Amino acid sequence: MKSFKLAVLCGGISPERDVSLVSGNYVAKALEKFYDVEKFELAENKLPEKLDKKNYVVMPVMHGDYGENGGLQRDLESAGIAFAGCGSLSSLVCMVKPAAKALMRSANINTAREILFDSSDKISGASLVEILGNKTVIKPADKGSSVGLKCPEGAAETDKALTDLDKGQWMAESFFKGRELSVGVLNGRAMGIVEIKPEGGVYDFKRKYTAGSTKYEFPAKIGDENTVKIQAAAERAYAACGCRDFCRVDFILGETSFIALEINTLPGMTPTSLLPKSASCIGLSFDDLCNEMVKPAIQRFLNC
Repeated sequence: MKSFKLAVLCGGISPERDVSLVSGNYVAKALEKFYDVEKFELAENKLPEKLDKKNYVVMPVMHGDYGENGGLQRDLESAGIAFAGCGSLSSLVCMVKPAAKALMRSANINTAREILFDSSDKISGASLVEILGNKTVIKPADKGSSVGLKCPEGAAETDKALTDLDKGQWMAESFFKGRELSVGVLNGRAMGIVEIKPEGGVYDFKRKYTAGSTKYEFPAKIGDENTVKIQAAAERAYAACGCRDFCRVDFILGETSFIALEINTLPGMTPTSLLPKSASCIGLSFDDLCNEMVKPAIQRFLNC
């Protein structure tokens, strides 16, 4: 068997750099139990010069722009380096939320109505409320981890939310009331469903990464019928968006129906992260989950 080093990539330049560094540290320690691991904390958004296709297999633990928008994956593909997770096109599609939602709708998965706009557009709160309803969700169209998430109610609150936006592409959605759920998908098969119960009702960046600010129930107590339907939808979303190896799909479950929110191709791997909780529902420890996540990439390396 060909020998290799497993390169764990984390850091980079994005609003989620610090989270990526924490995730990378935990993943590297887990994988050291199985492989010869070298961790790279990227100070810029480009591959370390040391990496080459003959000696390394890559486990990306990069959150945010470079890690999830397909840039890192495109660089790895160009260099011929085997890596875990989705390819460049799938990563890009899933990072651009309207594109991912369109593909999920093509797979008969319901999503909230949305409007895509640029921060420089003169969008009024009244117009959004008229089209999408009195309560909306406003978030970046191409960033993860609930960065910049806002949930205004009424035209006045919506106007205020629109004045505080950073530059870039944004998306406004109709608010869908229900229970927030997340499902990990590993090699095309859905794992357990996690219910997310944030204080204050909004699962934003702060509540996502602050220990104790959100309660979780896993497996979620949503009944067998809902469980089967949502797991099947997660698997269809994985396939429709061209995912590979692993991803996480987020949903809202209402009283009579559910919608998909988005797909995360490089889910967080911190102590408060959702993918390890989903995996624990099927008996996978954190260490074993990390091992399963890299196995397909190692096989691709060995097959070259």
